[in-house]
Amino acid sequence: MSSYGISAFLLCYNDAETIGVLVHDALATLRELTDDFEIIVVNDGSSDDSTQVLRGLQSQVECLRIVSHPTNRGFGGAVRSGFAAATKDLIFYTDGDGQYDVKELRLLHAALADDVDFVNGAKMIRHDPAYRVYIGNLHNLFMRWCFWLPIADVDCDFRLIRRSVITRLRLTTDSGSICTELVKRAERAGARFREVPVHHYPRRSGQSQFFKPLAIAQTYADLARLWVKLTLLERDAR
Repeated sequence: MSSYGISAFLLCYNDAETIGVLVHDALATLRELTDDFEIIVVNDGSSDDSTQVLRGLQSQVECLRIVSHPTNRGFGGAVRSGFAAATKDLIFYTDGDGQYDVKELRLLHAALADDVDFVNGAKMIRHDPAYRVYIGNLHNLFMRWCFWLPIADVDCDFRLIRRSVITRLRLTTDSGSICTELVKRAERAGARFREVPVHHYPRRSGQSQFFKPLAIAQTYADLARLWVKLTLLERDAR
């Protein structure tokens, strides 16, 4: 049993069909790992039945807290809200759409040695349409080359991070560019990384927020600004 407390937050946007299973899986897994934990769901302006589902879950799961956005703030905005709400020594987060198995938090936790601050999942096989797999692989390669990232799978949203690292970061983006910003700023803050292979599953319901023309354009516009900021203006920041 770990001596560290764990905050687990799940990102929910129109994930009414999957979020309940993830919350219960998180509860069972956290009970195995530590006596000190909390579960947070960031409901990012969902327009389906997610709000009603989460209200029902609160009566079943005592440690569940809900952070609600009246309107959708984007993936990065939801991630930043989750970090702001987390209070424990370690912070785990993943998506609420069921494409990752929350029970594999055990793998990340086992990899968190004394010389590791940031454990990132790495998809073994990506179960998405072929065009998304190709674009995702190209994106990861491009991000790693442009930002000199210390991990290979920057868009794998299955992470366990020491809160002491997060409190030293100033995250600014609201789009999908948050993943690159998080990893690069954590590296700049001295975080030590490890990647762990995890499973990736087909989407059970809903649609991706990212693979829409406007969202893609916003993300890459943010990434361009981020590149200028991190590689030119803040090159020597630590």
